[in-house]
Amino acid sequence: MIVSLLHKVTRRLLSVPTVLLHSEAAKDAEPLVLRHENAVLRRQLTGPVRYEPADRFWFAALSELVDRRRWPEIFPVTPGTLLAWHRRFVARKWDYSTRRRTGRPPTPAAIRSLVLRLARENPRWGHRRIQGELARLGHRIAYSTVWQILHDAGIDPAPRRDGPTWREFLTAQAQGIIAADFFHLDTVLGTRLYALAFLEHGTRRLHITGVTTDPNQAWTTQQARNLTSDLGHRTESLRFLLRDRDCKYSQTFDTVFQGDGLRVIKSAPQAPRLNAHCERVIGTIRRELLDHVLIIGEAHARHVLTTYEDHYNRH
Repeated sequence: MIVSLLHKVTRRLLSVPTVLLHSEAAKDAEPLVLRHENAVLRRQLTGPVRYEPADRFWFAALSELVDRRRWPEIFPVTPGTLLAWHRRFVARKWDYSTRRRTGRPPTPAAIRSLVLRLARENPRWGHRRIQGELARLGHRIAYSTVWQILHDAGIDPAPRRDGPTWREFLTAQAQGIIAADFFHLDTVLGTRLYALAFLEHGTRRLHITGVTTDPNQAWTTQQARNLTSDLGHRTESLRFLLRDRDCKYSQTFDTVFQGDGLRVIKSAPQAPRLNAHCERVIGTIRRELLDHVLIIGEAHARHVLTTYEDHYNRH
């Protein structure tokens, strides 16, 4: 628009001498055209002659001062060339390819960052859940766009199809799990003693309920009653009791915990890794305590283990 307006103004200004002195203006215009053509040729001594937009503008403005019958002799271009220039000018005027990209508009960087942040902070959310959360925040975005953003970032767009990993599952269930396991220790005279340990997965709180030389089912059941009594209202947050298939446990032992709403889960035979947390704390007891203390008898073992339990839970 600016170029077209400037062209019209220039032509009007140059047409003023034509009205006043038509013959003299026409005579002066022809040398101007030839002089400008000479300047173009000097600017490009080698190669084909190329006219810049300013050259075309100047020739078009001077054309008003030259008789049309003299155009083929004065102007260095043909009418076909002028028409070609005009076609290119109109094409450039209405060409929007450089101003507007085709296809869908790009997703704003802020929305992409928000999608990735929601996916990382909520690993169980799929692309549809994330799209719904964005809609609640006022961001309208398609399911497919969220899917593509997650896919390009290397994040599974639908993680719930595969289910949680064992680490994620156990972490989510840790607050409701308490595990039980036996471990043994030998006195100075070689007498073998047995202790029953319970470990809360969520808090890693240790409970050593007792020590005995004969861990029968009646003794084990009594230790279960003692533990539930000590826990009190805290049993409401527990959902599962994890134990192995040792014959020292009985149905009565399970009933004590089932009465408080816990579900008893038995690990597979000869698979200590299924009760890994309890096995690890027993290893800690051996490395930090039993490997450094000589146990005299049952009462001494009970006192030493009680003291260590208090130290373990506090520090």
